[in-house]
Amino acid sequence: MITESIATQVGVADPELTTSPIMEETDEEFEVLAQEVEDLPVCYFNNVGYPSGKYVCSGSGELLQCRMGLWYQAGTCDPDNL
Repeated sequence: MITESIATQVGVADPELTTSPIMEETDEEFEVLAQEVEDLPVCYFNNVGYPSGKYVCSGSGELLQCRMGLWYQAGTCDPDNL
């Protein structure tokens, strides 16, 4: 279970700012994108870098985890989930 203090609120992704790809492991492009980012040590959300392993809550209510340059959907930011 993730506590709110661990998951930073980041708002909605701004298309004009750098945001790393947000993936589900079931996405068809998962393998391709995973190879393209080459295991980066950070993920970006609206030009802000977050270290691998960090959780954030997006403006759409998704709980995302940074893993080697890609954001992975890890659930919702519903307080009952955190």
